[in-house]
Amino acid sequence: MKFVLSAEQRMFGDTLRGLLAEAETPKTVRAWASGDTGPGRALWSAVAEAGVFAVAVPEGSGGAGPLPVELCVAAEELGRAAAPGPYVETLAAAAELLDGSPWLPKIAEGEAIVSLAVPHALDADVADLVLTVDGTEREPGEPVTSLDPARRLFRVPSSAPGAFTDLGALLCAAQQIGLGRAMLDVSVAYARTRRQFGRPIGEYQAVKHHLATALVELEFARPLVYGAALSYGTPDFARDVSAAKVAASEASYATAKTALQVHGAIGYTDEYDPSLWIRKARALYAAWGTVSEHRARVMAAL
Repeated sequence: MKFVLSAEQRMFGDTLRGLLAEAETPKTVRAWASGDTGPGRALWSAVAEAGVFAVAVPEGSGGAGPLPVELCVAAEELGRAAAPGPYVETLAAAAELLDGSPWLPKIAEGEAIVSLAVPHALDADVADLVLTVDGTEREPGEPVTSLDPARRLFRVPSSAPGAFTDLGALLCAAQQIGLGRAMLDVSVAYARTRRQFGRPIGEYQAVKHHLATALVELEFARPLVYGAALSYGTPDFARDVSAAKVAASEASYATAKTALQVHGAIGYTDEYDPSLWIRKARALYAAWGTVSEHRARVMAAL
């Protein structure tokens, strides 16, 4: 299958990428992790003005969706910027769990934040609505330690272990592709300027091979994500989502490891922006279903 984004879809992604770049998201991520949600909420409103939430909300409720390809475009750019907040959760809830709800117009306008328990609820302390994946409203419980300080997780009563929605898993995979490309881009740039033994480290074959492998894995995973988006609403959707999530999880996690190898110890430091992406990539690796769970779903569908 040959799949190419339309001119309108590419413009949508480029516009969102420019907006997120101007917002200096690393500062927003650090503020969010420290408990200062003001910059993150301002970014949320700006993303809403760009039409991101509208493409998840059905037309009858003030939106233009659900448009799965456009949602993947948006999730990829949000991942590239490591934007903090339950974007995937809100988009998935709007498209799949809140049919006809009075919450939908508020979501489309960026006035409501939704968290989903999959099984823990992301940023439930700032969400206006917390749902389980069957659409039941819940109150968040105690916080849970997260690998990524900017992903604050909370226990939710009666949330089923391993539960997730297929659209949410797909948007998580799209996020991972964006994260992977951001980590690869910054690693390539670093390899061109960091010098060892009188030469940029990017001139050494060992470094080149690691970066090339990361690029190939991301490039093979991305069509699976958009192919799954095209199967939205068909019997193959669940299978295609799981295939995309496996590929995106493995590609982004491998790229995170490569980024650490290229940067060395500086890649671990809180003050260095790539560390924000690396931590998020590790956290998303097991989010919205583990690789083993999704691989089992693909095997069962064959």
